[in-house]
Amino acid sequence: MFRPLILIAALAAIAGCASAPAYAPAATQGAAGYSETQIETNRYFVTYRAAGAGDAALIQDFALLRAAELTVQAGRDWFWVDRRTLDEQDSSRSGPSIGVGIGGGNWGRHTGVSVGVGMNFPIGGQSGPRARSATLEVRFGEGVKPDDPNAYDAHALSANLRARLLAPR
Repeated sequence: MFRPLILIAALAAIAGCASAPAYAPAATQGAAGYSETQIETNRYFVTYRAAGAGDAALIQDFALLRAAELTVQAGRDWFWVDRRTLDEQDSSRSGPSIGVGIGGGNWGRHTGVSVGVGMNFPIGGQSGPRARSATLEVRFGEGVKPDDPNAYDAHALSANLRARLLAPR
C-alpha cells in the first residue's frame, strides 16, 4: 500500500521538473510570465519570471524575446540592453544530504530528549545554473543597429528566438 504512494509521488515530482516555463504575459505583478515597465519615453524594464527556478539561459532568452517584441510594437528596429539582472538560485548542492536535530524538554519532574535524522535524495539532475527571473533595462533605436554586443536587431532576434523556443515539439 505504501510503495504505490511513493512511486506516484516520485513520478509527479519528476513530471513537475520536466515541464518548461511557459512564455506568456504575467497575470498579476510578481506572477510568472513576462512584464514590462516604461521608465522613460524610450526606455523600459523588461522582466521574465518563472513559476519556480528554471534554466537561467531560457529565462534570459524569454526576457530578450519580450524586449524584441516590445521594440517591434513601438515601431523601432533595434534595442540596446543597458543593464541585465538575473535572480539566481544557488545550485551548488545537488547531491544527497543528511540532517540531524536534537531537542529536549522539561515538564514538571519529567525531562525528555529526542534525536531526529533526515535524509534528502534529489530526483533528477540540474543541467545548469537556475534562476527565478531575468530583468533587462532596454532602450529602442531606429535605422542601422550599432556594432556592439549589447545591441540587438529586434526583427531577427524575435524570429530566431520564436523558432527555437516556441516551436512545437
